[in-house]
Amino acid sequence: MLKLYRTNNDGITNEVNDFKKGTWINLYNPSDEEIKLVSTSLEINEEFIRYALDSEENVRIDIDDDNNEVLFIIDTPVIEENEKSRIYTTLPMGVIFVRDDYIITVSIKENAIFEDIIKGIKRIATYKKSRILLQILYNNAKSFLDTLLKVNKESEIAEHILQKTTSNDGVVHMLNLEKSLVYLTRSLKSNEMLMEKIMRGKVIKLYEEDEDLLEDAIIENKQAIEMSQIYSNILATTMEAYSSIISNNLNGVMKVLTSITIIIAIPTLIASFWGMNVPVPFSGNHFGFLIMVIISLLLTIGATVWLKKKNMLS
Repeated sequence: MLKLYRTNNDGITNEVNDFKKGTWINLYNPSDEEIKLVSTSLEINEEFIRYALDSEENVRIDIDDDNNEVLFIIDTPVIEENEKSRIYTTLPMGVIFVRDDYIITVSIKENAIFEDIIKGIKRIATYKKSRILLQILYNNAKSFLDTLLKVNKESEIAEHILQKTTSNDGVVHMLNLEKSLVYLTRSLKSNEMLMEKIMRGKVIKLYEEDEDLLEDAIIENKQAIEMSQIYSNILATTMEAYSSIISNNLNGVMKVLTSITIIIAIPTLIASFWGMNVPVPFSGNHFGFLIMVIISLLLTIGATVWLKKKNMLS
């Protein structure tokens, strides 16, 4: 989808239909026709737009000196769901400065970061490209913080479920959350490097108020990194603890089953000896069977008491 926004001379920003200087061009999941329309109308490199549509694209800054274009690739948090699991991961979004004339934002799917800025579009000027970029970075860092809080909440719920039953679904859910934190931490660190590069002032010109906003974005991003690392450590420790609990429970079950097998084997062994077709004690005794039953019971009770004292039946 392609949408255009422009701030007029009265400071009012509206959605427009033409490409003029000072326009903000927002693309999400664009068609080939929309990409060609934008690249032809603005006379820019079409590949710059397509870079941001590659889900495997790394966070980076790319400068085309020939066409005076600057591409910023930023990771943003998303949720991928299927029938059995939910994974918090990241996707790239692109911000392109085209000379001093246009700003283009590109995303694979509809992006909440852009939508939040569009909702408050009356408070921004589309010709202030740097301001829009920094606002995107700030909102993106806040979005990571919100996502991390959701991950932490889900980990608490999964932990509560595992306390009741160590089912495979609970363990898989915890593993997915641990994987999610790895993705989020990697993207946060990449975004931090990009913002610090912008902070040096060599990529885009920064005014005083812009520097304040960028510093806020960096602070929020650092806080998100710290939260992600803390949650990751807690989750890893929790997984190790539950792994030990599951292993210990399994050892306990095996210990009890082994003890029961020993107890059952005593009367079975005696019955096997006296069931042989050879002369055995008490074979001619009228109460021979009763005597062997009593002996089996006594030996079984003795073995049970001994195993109980050795803590093999609990």
